[in-house]
Amino acid sequence: MACFIKGVPAGSILVKMGGNAALLRWWTMFVILLGVAPLIKATSYRSAYATMMYVGTPSDYEFYVAVRVLIKSLSLLRVQADLLVIASLDVPLPWLRSLEEEDGAKVVRVENMDNPYKHQDNFDKRFKLSLNKLYAWSLVDYDRVVMLDADNLFLQNTDELFQCGQFCAVFINPCVFHTGLFVLQPSMVVFKDMVHELQNGRENPDGADQGFIASYFPELLDRPMFHPPPNGTKLDGTYRLPLGYQMDASYYYLKLRWSVPCGPNSVITFPGAPWLKPWYWWSWPVLPLGLQWHEQRRQTLGYGAEMVVILIQSAIYVGVIAMTRLARPSFSKPCYRRLDKSINLVHNILKLVALLCILAAYVTPFFVIPYTVHPLLGWIVYLLGAFALCSIAIHAFLLPMLPVLVPWLGIVGALMVMAFPWYPGGVVRALSVFGYAFCSAPFMWASMVRIVASLQLSLEREAFLSARLGESSLNSWFNKLY
Repeated sequence: MACFIKGVPAGSILVKMGGNAALLRWWTMFVILLGVAPLIKATSYRSAYATMMYVGTPSDYEFYVAVRVLIKSLSLLRVQADLLVIASLDVPLPWLRSLEEEDGAKVVRVENMDNPYKHQDNFDKRFKLSLNKLYAWSLVDYDRVVMLDADNLFLQNTDELFQCGQFCAVFINPCVFHTGLFVLQPSMVVFKDMVHELQNGRENPDGADQGFIASYFPELLDRPMFHPPPNGTKLDGTYRLPLGYQMDASYYYLKLRWSVPCGPNSVITFPGAPWLKPWYWWSWPVLPLGLQWHEQRRQTLGYGAEMVVILIQSAIYVGVIAMTRLARPSFSKPCYRRLDKSINLVHNILKLVALLCILAAYVTPFFVIPYTVHPLLGWIVYLLGAFALCSIAIHAFLLPMLPVLVPWLGIVGALMVMAFPWYPGGVVRALSVFGYAFCSAPFMWASMVRIVASLQLSLEREAFLSARLGESSLNSWFNKLY
């Protein structure tokens, strides 16, 4: 088909261009490559790393942050696979747009799978929707899928896992494999059979994905260990994965170093208590590995979402400290215009109020700091907030500063003991923390006794002065009357 420009055949133009024809051909190829390059980049792989998201728990936002860090960290490792997020329909759309547009993930929307085990006595409501993980078997556009929990920390590329068979998982428990990471071959036949087993009430010890999948593949314990073939071929069957693909963080805390001889040390998992997941700012230095997770977040997602709140809180705390240095209010004097027989009750109530105010000064900042901020920032803001609120109690009840701040100093000391980087092992570290707590206990008790004694002395002095002032006013009134 001839191409014309204003009625002139394109071929005649090339003839007239003479030596410029070669240049035009190169220019045409360059334009074609520019158009094809995005398509090549967007081409889907036949393998995928997948994780899931759902809402309905108190930790929805924290897990959203964890999923984003997981996806970005896999991108940094240049994995040759698609990155998928299996998201329930009620996940907020702004979160999904961030995953797709900023993190490069592909989102698969699914309906929440009904959990028939939710009425079991031992059921944990946190795992009510964890059976959404079964949707991984419906991803039939892929040959292999590595299904992940959000609390995995990747140390290196693990694309060799896509060579494993139809189902592969790690036994971090001697008898039960862990579903925080496993390899599967998608199959609608298997997926429909799993849904059928759910409807029939298949036995599930914990009512979550862990118990169901473990009961569906009961023979895995007797299967051989996975070793990736050097020629890159995919294996058939089921295999146990080496422990290096799911290194339980508790193994690290025993020796404060990794010594997992089975397989490459590739992935760390944090299956412990939910309030000690690595993304919480208080997880370090309580758990040393928390800082490693936050280092991955710093390199990938950053902390821009929390910094505004951190700066506002810091400004408020600094303002409170400045105000308490300028004013010395006392809320106790108006409380003594009572009968003598009730003065002891008033004293006891004021002592209790003062102690509760001091307790609130140490507890309140902990809960208002954004949970997923970097631990160093979190602890600095916490200590600043505790100091600011303690200064209010000190000036309101005319308390001595040092006894009130003894717990503050104790927390600083405990952080230094836990963060000390040169312990020979986890046992020595635990004994050091225990020894520090044992030695600090008498100081804590002495500070509380000193606070109560100071309150009693202050109350008695102010009560005496109030009584004298009241008597003087009464005599003056009588003198004026007569």
